Amino acid sequence: MGKVSKLPLKLANQIAAGEVVERPASVVKELVENAIDAGGGRIVVGLEFGGKRLIRVQDDGEGMSALDAGLALERHATSKVSTLGDLESITTLGFRGEALPSIASVSHLKLRTRTADAESGVEISVDGGEVASVSEAGLPEGTTVEIRDLFFNVPARRKFLKSDGAETAQISKFLTQVALGHFAIGFTLISGRRTLLEHPPVASFTERFFQIYGDRRDLVKVERQAAGIRLFGLVAALAEQGPTRGPQHVFVNGRVVKDKTIAHAVTHAYSQATIKPRSPELHLFLEIPHDRVDVNVHPTKSEIRFLDQSLVHEIVRRALMDALGQEVTPTVAPESPYSDRFSPKLQQIPGVVAGLKVSNPWDGDDSGGRRSEPDGRGETDKSVDTERPVLPTDSVDSSDVGVSPLIPLGQFRDTFIVAVDNDGIVIIDQHVAHERILFEQVLAQFNEGTTETQRLLEPLVIDLPPECRSSLERHVDDLTRLGFDVQPFGGDSVCLASVPVFLPQSVCEGVVRALADDLDELESGAGAEDAVRRIAATTACHAAVKANDHLTLEKMTYLLEELRRTAYSTVCPHGRPVLLRLTRRQLEKSFDRI
Repeated sequence: MGKVSKLPLKLANQIAAGEVVERPASVVKELVENAIDAGGGRIVVGLEFGGKRLIRVQDDGEGMSALDAGLALERHATSKVSTLGDLESITTLGFRGEALPSIASVSHLKLRTRTADAESGVEISVDGGEVASVSEAGLPEGTTVEIRDLFFNVPARRKFLKSDGAETAQISKFLTQVALGHFAIGFTLISGRRTLLEHPPVASFTERFFQIYGDRRDLVKVERQAAGIRLFGLVAALAEQGPTRGPQHVFVNGRVVKDKTIAHAVTHAYSQATIKPRSPELHLFLEIPHDRVDVNVHPTKSEIRFLDQSLVHEIVRRALMDALGQEVTPTVAPESPYSDRFSPKLQQIPGVVAGLKVSNPWDGDDSGGRRSEPDGRGETDKSVDTERPVLPTDSVDSSDVGVSPLIPLGQFRDTFIVAVDNDGIVIIDQHVAHERILFEQVLAQFNEGTTETQRLLEPLVIDLPPECRSSLERHVDDLTRLGFDVQPFGGDSVCLASVPVFLPQSVCEGVVRALADDLDELESGAGAEDAVRRIAATTACHAAVKANDHLTLEKMTYLLEELRRTAYSTVCPHGRPVLLRLTRRQLEKSFDRI
């Protein structure tokens, strides 16, 4: 007798079911997608014990005739495709004809359905893949599918299910996603006697988003249309201070997907503003002609392929970069006016600074700048390092930039610039603001090949651990293009002969050590662009003005004007927020004016 034998049909169906049905949430996904394809306007999902005992999905869609209902329980039976050509332009969420028979093979399934023109409906019971009964029944228009004792005949799969709460959470997460993408449909989730979700149908995505998440002013609107592709949605602002990772919902033609092309474009867009790794909250909707996307990639239909992959990547990347560059400044709730911690200690600046033409205030002598001791214990001031020039810029005119100018009022504890504009009061961290400015100037000069360097009168010899010295040697070309002349000097020492022109000599050694540490932390597969951005960020951080640096009015005005010229003014390259805003509405509310 041969070793190879054909599996019984029942066993083959149970094995195949594992590709489609992994857990109760998989069952809900398949049944809800079928309900959407059937034109359901309201979909109700009921659960018991996280879906292990019971899953019920009810819709008011078009329903099925008795003949169609019987065929729907057979493998590879579907109304959505009929020829090979139909696979090239799939417009429905389901199309494989595998969901119902796969689910039925590992559960006790009951299907009740009726069409609008039928006097009665049909009820079909299936136990472990075998039809147990078929009967006529009085039913409302639509379809109801009940799944009991999921995986009752596949204990190997059942024992790997999570707790009831964990399984319910997965189902709730999916229904939240699908409700977000199909705002014209009402969704309800009931677990036992509790209603967990209730989302009535609405007229727009904005209304549905408010239903689920409320008022989210920390998100930025994204919208772009090109080459027959439309992208819209909301993404986390750069300076958003919530969890590092937020919910990420990506829809392609209404289908919830996980796509590497879109994920890479999102990561790249955020990396242009900061070198800090981000996994931001996002809710993105991509509408693309159906013949330019392949959804027949994976049994769960969650993976797709784009015909124009690079085009989709570029549209998503540019849309996010534009949105993040124009994002609104974050707000901060007003503190109690009786808090001693926030008692004002402002350097008063007389007069109004409007329409001021600003040149680089760090060029030339500035004997007026003073710095207080970092610990704040003494009153002794010392002169600010006049070796801290910044890259020269042209004079700034308010008409050149689309953002209203900030007028500086003074400094708070020589660390924060307090300014006003037409929208309210803004508090700017002078160090991170200057860091953002220098970072973008360094990259601009790097890209243009115009980086200015200065040779040190006495080259610095710096001892470094072997791994740090090696990291500098690996990136010596990038360092050179950014203005650093770093060469081996025997043993574990390196010699620093040149630095960028804006870098004061007093911080040169610290910069080299920081660069060595930062470059050593880069992943082995990181490209030259990542290294350059990290070098630029570290250099800008050390060259920027520090906390406790006293700034003149001219310097404050210069920083604020230059900040307006940056592409991303709300965060520094390391992801720290640059400013906080107290809006006019918040002020009026605090004084009971609204």
